[in-house]
Amino acid sequence: MGGPGGESTLTVLIAGAANAAIGVLKLVAGLLTGSSAMLAEAAHSVADTTTEGLLLAALRRSARRPDRRHPFGYGKERFFWALIAAVSIFVSGGVFAIYEGVTTILGESAEQTLAWVAYGVLGVSFLLEGTSWLQAVRQVRREAAAEETTFSRWLRGTDDPTVKTVFFEDSAALIGLLLAFAGVGLHQLTGSGVWDGVASLLIGLLLACVAYILGRTNKGLLIGRQADLRLVTAIRRALQDSPEVDAVVDLLTMQLGTDSVLLCARLDFDDSLGAADVERASVEIDAELRERFTDLAEIFLEPVPRTDPVMRGRVLDRYGRTLA
Repeated sequence: MGGPGGESTLTVLIAGAANAAIGVLKLVAGLLTGSSAMLAEAAHSVADTTTEGLLLAALRRSARRPDRRHPFGYGKERFFWALIAAVSIFVSGGVFAIYEGVTTILGESAEQTLAWVAYGVLGVSFLLEGTSWLQAVRQVRREAAAEETTFSRWLRGTDDPTVKTVFFEDSAALIGLLLAFAGVGLHQLTGSGVWDGVASLLIGLLLACVAYILGRTNKGLLIGRQADLRLVTAIRRALQDSPEVDAVVDLLTMQLGTDSVLLCARLDFDDSLGAADVERASVEIDAELRERFTDLAEIFLEPVPRTDPVMRGRVLDRYGRTLA
């Protein structure tokens, strides 16, 4: 499983195995103890396990090669399935936990039994979730170090939603376990099931927040987000340094998938160049860009005059200023 894609698959598999085992334990504990917080946590684990399955589908389907029907490849499938995973977290986990919490708070207080079972399951779950969370943290740190950026900045700007999803859902899982522990403990101490319901409600709201964060990220990637600004800036400088190029008139990028970027550059070539010279320069610039920036999957170079009013107008409408 070498390479970024392989490590992402390993991270997802570890998370999926942990969540499947934890979900069974939580369900048994919830049924034995009658704790709504434990049942909410069981729903949480079901949502997380479903999410891992969707993320594995995302990794597999997005790796397909371009073909006639999809000439730019299938990279955005990773974004689509990650978006569906975010919806799954909210629907199958968040909604159930919120419903269970509200029902418990408004209903009659049920007697709690076998609390020690809940404590034991929560402890084992914390260890398993912690193992999965540490794998996600290790990968995020490695990816951030490779891109020479910070942990939080990598999470905000990453084009790999699978790792980000695992990290956020595992973080939410650990917080949810602490909430469930507090709910079970306060119920045992006070004899009031309201605390159990409050814990369940908070778990549901936590899942809803995570689903919103992940959904917003994947929406931006699906719509067609610009490549990382540092990459765009480096490409622009490389184009400006080309001896055949007088000016970079316009520069468009879009994420086609994880580590896959489309580039469209409108260039004002040196007026002394003939048609054959422009063609040769375009081929050479394309080769140099692909060698230097490995994320570039497709490159389109268009010769245009920098003084063209229509082209300048488009750039001004998009950026509010010319690239120069």
